[in-house]
Amino acid sequence: MSAQNYQQAYHQASENPEAFWADQAAKLEWHTRPTTILAQDAEGNHQWFADGRLNTSWLALDAHVQAGRGNQAAIIYDSPVTSTKATITYADLTRRVAQCAGMLRGLGVGKGDRVIIYMPMIPETVIAMLACARLGAVHCVVFGGFAAPELAVRIDDARADVVLTASCGIEIDRTIAYKPLVDAAIELARHPVRHCVVLQRPSCKAELYTDRDLDWHQALANAEPADAVPVMATDPLYILYTSGTTGKPKGVVRDHGGHAVAMRYSMQSVYDVGVGDVFWAASDVGWVVGHSYIVYGPLLAGCTTVIYEGKPIRTPDAGAFWRVCSEYGVKTLFAAPTAFRAVRKEDPDADLARQFDLTRLERLYLAGERLDPPTWAWLQEHFDRPIIDHWWQTETGWAIAANPAGYELQAPKMGSATWPMPGYMLSILDDEGLPVSAGMKGNIAIRLPLPPGCLTGIWGNPARFREGYLNTFPGFYVSGDAGYVDRDGYVFVMGRTDDIINVAGHRLSTGEMEEVLGAHPAVAECAVIGIPDELKGELPLGLVVLKNGVHIDPQQLAGELASMVRKEIGALACFQRSLIVQRLPKTRSGKILRRIMRQIASGEAFVTPSTIDDPACLEELKGQLDPQMEESRTG
Repeated sequence: MSAQNYQQAYHQASENPEAFWADQAAKLEWHTRPTTILAQDAEGNHQWFADGRLNTSWLALDAHVQAGRGNQAAIIYDSPVTSTKATITYADLTRRVAQCAGMLRGLGVGKGDRVIIYMPMIPETVIAMLACARLGAVHCVVFGGFAAPELAVRIDDARADVVLTASCGIEIDRTIAYKPLVDAAIELARHPVRHCVVLQRPSCKAELYTDRDLDWHQALANAEPADAVPVMATDPLYILYTSGTTGKPKGVVRDHGGHAVAMRYSMQSVYDVGVGDVFWAASDVGWVVGHSYIVYGPLLAGCTTVIYEGKPIRTPDAGAFWRVCSEYGVKTLFAAPTAFRAVRKEDPDADLARQFDLTRLERLYLAGERLDPPTWAWLQEHFDRPIIDHWWQTETGWAIAANPAGYELQAPKMGSATWPMPGYMLSILDDEGLPVSAGMKGNIAIRLPLPPGCLTGIWGNPARFREGYLNTFPGFYVSGDAGYVDRDGYVFVMGRTDDIINVAGHRLSTGEMEEVLGAHPAVAECAVIGIPDELKGELPLGLVVLKNGVHIDPQQLAGELASMVRKEIGALACFQRSLIVQRLPKTRSGKILRRIMRQIASGEAFVTPSTIDDPACLEELKGQLDPQMEESRTG
């Protein structure tokens, strides 16, 4: 492929999407090939491949075995927290998934039924997901360790009556018993759970109390393997819950057909990987990255995927990622910027990375939050290979914008996710829904129809789907992100639209200020939030975490940061205050919780989100912010 081919592909996907996606769909083995490529349902929502029939699990497993690749590694499992390593071939994975599907079928699970999967980063989690898909059942993966009330909400919303879990999750310094959390959730849930199947892990055995509780291995031993069940392309494959502004999580629905086509296409076009390549998305299957690029994308493409039960640091050190890449010959590594910031903080000169042979590692991909230029520059300096920022969302399931390695890599621009991928007709709109000129900031929106693989709705709530994504700018999907497209067509995502602060009438991006703060040699990571001000409406406050071993006078640092912002952005930013903090509150996927920090700084009540990595961090931050804010209010 080439840059010219990219332009041709983007043009065709925009002007004749049916022909473009029909070509991509033809690369899959369908049970019934679709003849209707793009249609609309009764509510006006677009549907891809509506009359096609297939099975995602069969495409990800059986198809490779039939093609003679049964002995190829499908999964590499590496668990530094349990000192366990294992390799599972496509043939063995197919057998184990068929057996698990048979277990579920024996529990009464069939096409369209919902199954909650509440498990850690172990092969059985992936097996459970693929087993559900094999039966046409709808899986709903909930990150292991979520609080019982949050799990109960998901049981009720999905109306799931089977839960698959493990006895525990294992982290660096603690073991989290899952069964008590599951039991509490089942008691809280209004919808009855018929069966709870528990995988016993050696480090923590769970009590099985009632007939509802089943031992995973015993239930498997009595099961007959199940064949793959062909389903309609528009049938739901999974529900994945993401946080919503109302406090009630949104169940994003992904279909079988569009998802399979998009995953296969993105593995080629975005990542340039295929049969036999080792692909590692260093995430968790509880997140969309895990669904798309630990499980379905790599397996549909015939890759070897890595399941890693550990952290980027402290398992045992900041060289953990590089050890895995070297040991297994990883071609493509994908992680969140926050992971590399943690590595950079612990190993600023990348000395640990130099201990490993990384010659087979071709590219590094980052997504999940904005890639700050200092992190990009650090990776570029020490690893001398393409560092690719790409932007997408839980709702889209794959990259909206990326440097298209499968066509031809373009010269990167720091802070840019490069070009919109074919299928995403991206526009920058002002608040009235009108397009703005190149270089002007606005709301990032995508003209309908969305390409295959994107959400098809919100589970059980079509009105919420339209109100949340489609009604703001008729004819467009609204991303909720702000940004701009420059004259070369490069996409710059500046952050969520609610990360724009208004200082004396000037709309300013906190992301731009964070770029400046992050360039200071003492700063490991940072966040900028808007705090109330009687005169100017809002003023920016910088929260900075120092690099390990760095000591600097807070007043000196505040002055230097203010000078940098004034030089790079201007006096209109009114950036004068910064505060050194020990750490920033984040979700388990590494996203900084800016909205919560704004609420703390404003003295507002806040609810600790279920996705937070360490709840104690909020009280710690509140203890630092409250005196600062009180001093500000009293002058």
